[in-house]
Amino acid sequence: MSAAAKEPFLSDIETLRARARKNIAEGNVTETYGGDARKTIEILQTVLATELVCVLRYTMHAVTATGISSEGVKAEFMEHAKDEQEHAMQVAERINQLGGKPDFNPEGLASRSASQYSEGQNLVDQIRENLIAERIAVDHYRELIRYFADKDPTTRVMIEGILAKEEEHTNDMHDLLVAHEGKPMLPKD
Repeated sequence: MSAAAKEPFLSDIETLRARARKNIAEGNVTETYGGDARKTIEILQTVLATELVCVLRYTMHAVTATGISSEGVKAEFMEHAKDEQEHAMQVAERINQLGGKPDFNPEGLASRSASQYSEGQNLVDQIRENLIAERIAVDHYRELIRYFADKDPTTRVMIEGILAKEEEHTNDMHDLLVAHEGKPMLPKD
């Protein structure tokens, strides 16, 4: 019988109980956590900053969008701002679970964010800037999903959920851009 066959796949109850009591001071991060909690917190601080910048940008656009057909776009911007706020809270909670302190400090927020804060000169510019920001987030979060893989499935699953919403936002912004420019920006097959 091989060594692998002798080792149980699952820990027995007594081992789980003993390990939990022994390492109680370490909180949520147990010895079976496969990632680097410090590095994960550092990465999640950039995700938090990105989501907060998106909240601010979408909110600004929801308030300042003008034009004959701006009301529907303003409502879409506000809905996206609320989604981004929910993402920020999910990420902040995960940072806290890993023993970190979420960085909500507005100083340096733009430099910590993957996306940029851009007001845009008109409605089409605002839509375009939001589409660009969403595409940045989508690429960034796909990379993070690959990075976390099985080392931190909880963080990976959270990012996967956020990614699904960001992909929806990307599609929404693309559709709005097509509607307001009258030509598709991305080729369709």
